[in-house]
Amino acid sequence: MSKPIVAVVGRPNVGKSTLVNRLAVNRDAIVHESRGVTRDRSYHTTDWNGREFVLIDTGGIESAKSKDVFAPRIREQALAACDEADAIIFVVDGTVGVTDEDEEVARVVRKSGKPVFLVVSKIDDPARELESWNYYSLGVGEPRPISAGHGHGTGDLLDEVVAVLPDEEDEEGPADDALNVAIIGRPNVGKSSLANRLTKRNRSIVSDVAGTTRDAIDSMIEWKGTRIRLVDTAGMRKKNLVHEDVEYYSLVRGLEAMDRADVCILVVDASVGVTEQDQKLVGMAVDRGCALVVALNKWDLVTTEKQRDDVAATLAQRLSFAPWAPSVNMSALTGRATDKILEAAVKAAANHACQLKTSQLNALLTQIREGGHTVTDKGRRLKVHYGVQTGQRPPVLTFWCNAPDLVDDNYERFMENRLRQAFDLTGTPVRLKFRLREEGRR
Repeated sequence: MSKPIVAVVGRPNVGKSTLVNRLAVNRDAIVHESRGVTRDRSYHTTDWNGREFVLIDTGGIESAKSKDVFAPRIREQALAACDEADAIIFVVDGTVGVTDEDEEVARVVRKSGKPVFLVVSKIDDPARELESWNYYSLGVGEPRPISAGHGHGTGDLLDEVVAVLPDEEDEEGPADDALNVAIIGRPNVGKSSLANRLTKRNRSIVSDVAGTTRDAIDSMIEWKGTRIRLVDTAGMRKKNLVHEDVEYYSLVRGLEAMDRADVCILVVDASVGVTEQDQKLVGMAVDRGCALVVALNKWDLVTTEKQRDDVAATLAQRLSFAPWAPSVNMSALTGRATDKILEAAVKAAANHACQLKTSQLNALLTQIREGGHTVTDKGRRLKVHYGVQTGQRPPVLTFWCNAPDLVDDNYERFMENRLRQAFDLTGTPVRLKFRLREEGRR
């Protein structure tokens, strides 16, 4: 079912994200006292009295004369949200009175032709509710005093909003069968450019300024019959370089996106090569059991044989612990090989969810035993009797043997390499477990 959409708009720092967090099921919009924290538009599902709809949290709409380099693009994002929405919640700050920027936002929402709900936020003291009537001058209807922090007035607001929303529309396919793909990487490597290229619309603000994206932003696409939920995450810096609270919360949101991802696409600036921070991000993804694809972006800037050799060398060196992760030379700017990224991600996801046949797995064990490769220590000899797949996403393989304590890192690497030679496990990590088989058990 296609859910109705409600856009939350207003000038910067009036409490839009606080209100979204109060109304939404998941509190995942970044809230901070600094002006302009939200830049992209982000989507949040909520439910009121059994009626589901989607809230769009938008960046603050500033005057056209604003000197903020992001202001025009943030404005475009907010206008796009208004166009997409079935209803609009227009938020103003009840502690400062009507401003020129409020009047500019009012002109925008009046032109939309959508139902508009004027919310006067930060009215924490009920004695100040009468002051909200001053906002009638904006010409968008009755002001509704609320306190998003305390929840005062939000229930009445939701009653009014859901009353004007259209019925849900049927759409093909269930809503929860999408493949979750997180686009991760350092700041300013082209994550938002790639997301926009794949979605074919400007959901994320693209800029040469590092750290443009601050929230994790979801976009739904379909590729060759597969529904994909793309999550464009904020650029992840080294922890000792995360100075602002906003950057810290963005890092947390990015890690949460990785936690719910089936596949991570690591975007690397190919003109720089694979860095230590890229290496750490891959480690985080592998630790979380995510499938992985490496997107070598900005390949159009890699023009010499030496540059190509340098990229290959840093890739092999930095990601030696994940040689199973495929890499794609691509350019989000030109569109080169972006389809191959999705192809690799879908294949990695399929391998991530694979179920190996027990008979084939044990046939491989027989070959290994007959080959004589094992571990010995002080007269003891490792014997692996039986194996079975006990988990998926990622594949978990459990082997019963006579002496699990003899299994060392070298033997685990040997077993994983043999498994990857026998089965297509491209793009996914594999977990191996060795258990003691009790005497007398088969």
